[in-house]
Amino acid sequence: MTATATTSDTIGPPAHPALERKAVAAVVLGNALEFYDFTLYAFFAVPIGAAFFPSGNATDSLLASLALFGIGYVMRPVGGVLIGAFADRAGRKPAMLITIALMAVGMLMLALTPGTATLGGWAQGIVIAGRLIQGLALGGEVGPSTAYLLEAAPAEHRGFVASWQIASQGCAALFAGLIASALTLAVGEAAMAEWGWRVMFLLGIGVVPVGLVIRSHLPETAGEAQDPAASHSTGAVVVRLVREHGRLLLLTFLVIAASTVSNAIGTNMPVYARATLGLTETVSTAVPIALGLASIAFPLLGGWLADRFGRRPVLIWPRVLILVLAVPAFWWLARAPTAPAVYAVTFLLSALSSVNAAAIIVAIPESLPRTVRSAGLSIVYAFSVSIFGGSTNYVVNKLIALSGDTLAPAYYLAAFSVVGTIAALLMPETRGHDLDADSEA
Repeated sequence: MTATATTSDTIGPPAHPALERKAVAAVVLGNALEFYDFTLYAFFAVPIGAAFFPSGNATDSLLASLALFGIGYVMRPVGGVLIGAFADRAGRKPAMLITIALMAVGMLMLALTPGTATLGGWAQGIVIAGRLIQGLALGGEVGPSTAYLLEAAPAEHRGFVASWQIASQGCAALFAGLIASALTLAVGEAAMAEWGWRVMFLLGIGVVPVGLVIRSHLPETAGEAQDPAASHSTGAVVVRLVREHGRLLLLTFLVIAASTVSNAIGTNMPVYARATLGLTETVSTAVPIALGLASIAFPLLGGWLADRFGRRPVLIWPRVLILVLAVPAFWWLARAPTAPAVYAVTFLLSALSSVNAAAIIVAIPESLPRTVRSAGLSIVYAFSVSIFGGSTNYVVNKLIALSGDTLAPAYYLAAFSVVGTIAALLMPETRGHDLDADSEA
């Protein structure tokens, strides 16, 4: 593949020579695979718990499964530090090849490991190791891939181009929902609980070889080191980030935390619909479709708005709307637990969160110098997602179990939206910012 594309081969508004359709697809594939796995795990948390953590108490089995889901987040900060800094030293492309290969290994270990009934405690050990490997990869994925999109995009459309990173998550969620629903109808709920969920993970892994081939032919965008710090050790890069950009890192940590909680509440909706509202498996299997539909179009809208009006308005106003609407939406859902109500609430909250996320994914790396851009985004994203992405599903289900209050997810979401809104108000505006500048916007 060459770095030059015709207008018909490019993606998004106006053509840019470094952005072929398949190049953008290859770059965002890792993020899409993360959300595919994220959606599937939340969706199949019950049968995964039954396979690896069997218990006479269904709630205990579910909570153990969600704890396994959270284990992978332990390694995300490590991946963010190591792979993010590696991408600033060695280039975006080699880092992206490492992350997608490790993702495939982690997902294979979960999909192919026999249950505890067959392997005993070894089964739990293998899947825990697989989640740790995958967490390492996912922690280092977002920094190099987002930096690549920004550096390859025309300045006036960086928001829109970067928003494909978020839109790819919606595509993955939609694909997961459609295929899971079709497979459930084809083989039945019992078969899905027994072995169908493994098939779903294997289908996602099938795209990895294509992503590896295309990513290996991408042109590099990292450029030459612009100061001696670019060749320093990983520790030196982290020290420099904290010393020179500590305030920005703290604000972005809080902004990403609010966004992460929103995403986790959305992906938990199938479990919420089934375990809390008592709806059927068929209804809950279709919830990711609503999640996916909102998460495809609205990130692109958010990216366009961020290019048109600036990053800060898109960081602030969708988060304010989530704050205002979260509790009323869940109150209505709890009192009208029907399929249309579940789909409507899921779509609404996902749409607002997706618009907001598009501004987040472009504003943070735009604020950082090229020589620490990948590391900065990787580290703050990994730490925030590790803490809140890995815990939210467990926490909200535990809160429901302890309190009996079906509005617990709404209160949790509203609380984080307050924090996210305040942090967004303090973020700098980065539209039109020079990507080679040495300081924050």
